[in-house]
Amino acid sequence: MTSSTETGGVTGTPDRDYNLIWYVEACLSNALRLESYIQDAEREKDTEVADLFRKAQADSRKGAEIGKGLLRGRLNGG
Repeated sequence: MTSSTETGGVTGTPDRDYNLIWYVEACLSNALRLESYIQDAEREKDTEVADLFRKAQADSRKGAEIGKGLLRGRLNGG
């Protein structure tokens, strides 16, 4: 079955909700992973790379918060 035909019959969750759940999880997972990368860069005293990873981590957190807000509204009937 391709993703263009799945509408929740297999997962029990409509694609629009499932996709948001996946997105939020991916953002949060990325934020966690980047924490390790930041620590690695700091250990090497590579502030340029550490700053890059901090910015990316902030973007991941922001994406997760936006996604959670959308998901919350949809799951509450919005």
